[in-house]
Amino acid sequence: MTDRYAVVGNPIGHSKSPLIHAEFARQTGQDLSYEALLAPLDGFVATIEHFFAAGGKGLNVTVPFKQEAWRFATPNISVRAAVAQAVNTLKLDASGQIFGDNTDGLGLVRDLMVNLNFPLKGKRILLMGAGGAARGVLLPLLLEQPSDLVVANRTPQKARDVIELINDHLPVAQFNGFDKAATHMTASNYDDLNQKFDLVINATSASLSDALPPLPEGVFAPDSLAYDMMYGKGLTPFLEFARQQGAARLADGLGMLVEQAAESFFLWRGARPDTAPVIELLKSR
Repeated sequence: MTDRYAVVGNPIGHSKSPLIHAEFARQTGQDLSYEALLAPLDGFVATIEHFFAAGGKGLNVTVPFKQEAWRFATPNISVRAAVAQAVNTLKLDASGQIFGDNTDGLGLVRDLMVNLNFPLKGKRILLMGAGGAARGVLLPLLLEQPSDLVVANRTPQKARDVIELINDHLPVAQFNGFDKAATHMTASNYDDLNQKFDLVINATSASLSDALPPLPEGVFAPDSLAYDMMYGKGLTPFLEFARQQGAARLADGLGMLVEQAAESFFLWRGARPDTAPVIELLKSR
């Protein structure tokens, strides 16, 4: 019997997830279907409860429902989801419970380290933003033990809140070989940024409105990578600014999109697809 999966959001017609997961299933020989579900803004829980009651096995969750999915699945969630306060993957487990995870950070780290061949250990990282996108990637970045991890936001208290959240939820003993003291983690506003970074990540929503975060000049180290979690045709304002500022490499979030989907697929099916041809397929469209 074909297992049923889906992505749920509002709007949802633009989602690339059905194409991505269809390619994963074809590659790995998995017998599954994957569709897009439009949930009413006030009907997310009813939509997913109906999906699972009808035999659904797993869901991806996209805007604007990731926080609602976190509340729905808690306390049966991963540490990543607890830190992010957001869930993008739901799985019906063997006991009949619905488990919530957040694969965004894993997708980002895998895109950086595998696809872009950019190791993170000992690097100086600037993470711009203190919303859900930033919270979703902070723990996986920290576990790679960069030397510095600065969270920058227009409102420094929001950046401090993000760091406090990760400190509250970080069970160090759970992670083999992880040394929290290896990373100097701080919060900042943009005006006070006074060092150069090896990796600058835009986790703000500025690129959606074709805007540039208030990033000062001089933050890109000579061999730095500028990474925008948004994706599309051409350079975002942030990536164009980074190019003008001398960043050695530029990347958007298309690889992260595919890699976080692959982590969801692995969680559901226990099979890890080859992401490279799927990334190339999306780039060609």
